[in-house]
Amino acid sequence: MTRPAFAFLASLALASCGVTQDDGVVDIAYIEPGATTGEDGGESFAGRRAVLAASRQGLVRFNAVGEVVPALAERWIVTDDGRSYIFRITEFDLPDGSRLTAQAVAASIRQTIRNADGTSLGLDLAKVTDVRAMTGRVIEIRLTSPMPAFLQLLAQPELGVSIADGMVGPMSLELDGETRVLEAIPPEARGLAEQPGWEDMTRTVAVTPVAAEQAARAFSQGEFDMILGGRAASLPLAITGALARGTVRLDSPIGLFGFAVARQEGILSSAAGREAVAIVIDRSAMVQQLNLGGWADTTRIVPLNLPGYGEGLEERWSTLTLDQRRARASAAVSSWENANGRDAAFTIELPQGPGSDLMFASLRSDMERIGIAVSRAVPGESGHLVLKDETARYTGARWFLNQFNCAVSPGVCSEDADFLVQLALDAASPEEEASYLAEAETTLLATNLYIPLGAPIRWSQVRAGVEGFAENAWAFHPLFPLSRAPI
Repeated sequence: MTRPAFAFLASLALASCGVTQDDGVVDIAYIEPGATTGEDGGESFAGRRAVLAASRQGLVRFNAVGEVVPALAERWIVTDDGRSYIFRITEFDLPDGSRLTAQAVAASIRQTIRNADGTSLGLDLAKVTDVRAMTGRVIEIRLTSPMPAFLQLLAQPELGVSIADGMVGPMSLELDGETRVLEAIPPEARGLAEQPGWEDMTRTVAVTPVAAEQAARAFSQGEFDMILGGRAASLPLAITGALARGTVRLDSPIGLFGFAVARQEGILSSAAGREAVAIVIDRSAMVQQLNLGGWADTTRIVPLNLPGYGEGLEERWSTLTLDQRRARASAAVSSWENANGRDAAFTIELPQGPGSDLMFASLRSDMERIGIAVSRAVPGESGHLVLKDETARYTGARWFLNQFNCAVSPGVCSEDADFLVQLALDAASPEEEASYLAEAETTLLATNLYIPLGAPIRWSQVRAGVEGFAENAWAFHPLFPLSRAPI
């Protein structure tokens, strides 16, 4: 699947100039999220998932470019029917003296699946019917039906293996205040062949959670080698900050970037009123305020270019010009105001940051054109519209629809859509499954409880000389490759 890469406008050259002295440590500033989004929003520090993936790997993991590569499993096969995945793991002794075995790994995965019940991850794992150790080194995972993106799901940090107090690596973890310090574990301690000169060839990776403005300032002063975790809210800091001494790197991830209708009040109390808001947003103009080109805007929940999805579907309101959409929305607002005897108004909740300021100004202009007064929710206040900004775990339509399951997103959901997604799990063929999922998306879109804008925006800043970083489709940047460890 091809995706358009984000690019700054030509007037902004992203050249790297400064190279700091190699002190054997890759210092990373991980931007604290500007707002709580999704079920992982309560994380205790920024970059939790990256640190988790480095210190507690699973059967497979992502490499720097986002490909699934071996981790605890040294190899695997998939049966012809696509319903059974068989993994052969590498056995070794853990630091606490226990042995990493197929039985222990299978038990850990089963426990993780049980713990995920009631979350969107649990819904993503709904096709898993059995996880069992076949021998001391072989594990089988069985599915109800084929899932082409299953290995992408299995590579998620949340599916890392936890066995007593033993870290399964590939990195060890220590705390130094708020900083997470990670060292690549020598291969002989991971059941692999010894590598001479390991300590000389590898680098320590130190991850510190930092506010966006502080991260940009510290990077420009040479205190950090990288900034990770950048989002739309903080993007202007990268544009105006340390360009002379670093390079801004933009991912092109798939996921959700739009507004959930958290409070169905006033003009937002009906599907027609919510459609008036959704139809009038000039998505391209909004993101142009951030000096981005090539951004993929959308009016749909599931991207049309996902493998095996989107045939016969198209963007909503694609036959209408922007002026026609504005006229339609303005008429709907006037009708609502005449029926209710009051002006249409609502609040928008956005993360703090200069990027959010620019987005809000554009949205306010769009709403004023059709007679809606909007204000920005102050910190601590629940807005009528709340930004939903999440990257996908895997390239499957079910991930997108699971984010709006009534079990994990009460109020911004549809029981009818949930029913169709459930039917898709038992579909007799991939074509039937895709049909159920497309119908579920259509059902959910009709509620207008989620107003899509486009693809998530993710940026990093990487100083010249840092190895092991690459843009990828998940906007997930593993720490192990940054250590320069060859295996």
